[in-house]
Amino acid sequence: MIVIALFMLVFIVFALGFLYFWGINPGDVTIFLTSDQSYTLPTTIMLICVLLLGLLIGNGVHIVSAFLLSFRNWKGGRRQKKAEEIGTIYRTGVGRLLSGDLKKARILLKKALDRDPKRVDSHLALASVALQEGNTQEGIELLQKAQKLDPKGIEVLFKLATTFEEAGRPEEAMGIYKELLTSDAENRKAMRALRDIQMDLGSWQDALALQKKILKISASGPKADAEKKILLQLRYAVAQNDLENGERDQAIETCRDIIKKDATFTPARVTLGDAYRQAGRDADAVKTYQEGYKALKKSVFLARLEDHYINAEDPAALLAFYRSQMQADPEDLLLKLYLGRLCLRLEMVDEAMQHLTDLETSNMDFTKLHLLLAEAQRRRNNIEEAVREYQKALGIDNHLRLGFLCEACNAKFPEWYSRCPECKTWDSLILPERKQIQDAKLLEQPKMIPHGSGGE
Repeated sequence: MIVIALFMLVFIVFALGFLYFWGINPGDVTIFLTSDQSYTLPTTIMLICVLLLGLLIGNGVHIVSAFLLSFRNWKGGRRQKKAEEIGTIYRTGVGRLLSGDLKKARILLKKALDRDPKRVDSHLALASVALQEGNTQEGIELLQKAQKLDPKGIEVLFKLATTFEEAGRPEEAMGIYKELLTSDAENRKAMRALRDIQMDLGSWQDALALQKKILKISASGPKADAEKKILLQLRYAVAQNDLENGERDQAIETCRDIIKKDATFTPARVTLGDAYRQAGRDADAVKTYQEGYKALKKSVFLARLEDHYINAEDPAALLAFYRSQMQADPEDLLLKLYLGRLCLRLEMVDEAMQHLTDLETSNMDFTKLHLLLAEAQRRRNNIEEAVREYQKALGIDNHLRLGFLCEACNAKFPEWYSRCPECKTWDSLILPERKQIQDAKLLEQPKMIPHGSGGE
């Protein structure tokens, strides 16, 4: 009733308004549609027609807008529902992947990808399935499709680059890392990965240039210190390469600078001495090796000194250095080992025995020491003692046991155990030389023809 009453009220107001405007606007209005066609209507009628036309157009626009909005909402709802369904399939597939059920994971992820070929995460997950199955090429192809969908996606690019690396395709991996760095120039992870590949390929100059950039954007702290160490190592690699290419002066300059920055970096001292020797500066080389040993106590310096003095046929100078060092540091067992070996080489058997016996009584037990002691005893004609030392060196006892080796951790044992005492692996102890014996084949021996038998 209220609606009807309201409608009647509106109609009455409209009628009264119409009569009022008709009364005060008695004239007509002529509208020309073309030069030959026109319509003449009372002003009030024309006004009402215009008003009704405006209402009609307005309502029409509103109806169309409402229809389009409803259609978009309906379509969006369908898209959302489809996306939710695909998302559920994708998540289930990833769950299967993580649980190790690769077959079911492949089916689900393939289904998700078929329903929405533009989902990057589905490509990545399915690529992981392929890679775990050993289908490297399929995995790469899926990752390349993901790259086309998301050319600047960091996750996609890293996954593709690492896959190329694992597949033994470093050049392609380098290309991906460089592409990643074009859009993210300060991505340190990509820079380090690219640097490592360059190091593996021996591109030391490129790796050094990149390491300088890494260090430039690295904050201070332990990580920055580690990057500085890598920078020195790369500078050394470049210096070593310079030395191999005959650029001795450049190598010498670089190695000296590295030693100033890190006096504990053994390779720089060794290569500096080698560079001096190549340049004919033997005195500088000897001084470098000697200072290196005094500072770091590394056997490589003694080996270099021996090589130099033996080649120069001047073992007396080496012997003098060893003895002077022993006086300065009588507890230097490494030097005592080298001194004992040198004395043995120079047929100074008694002094050699003294130094080598000192080592043995210091609870040292390793193969080469026993070999040196055995050789010293042999030269003194103490055959039984020499045999005992040889047995110790070879790990052979009076029962001639051959011993056992753990296949899992490479630990050695004189006896067999059902479970390795070191790594706790069951049934892993074998003869150390088993594989060599298995792979070997007996040579065919010519058949002996019995005496007196005839041949064809």
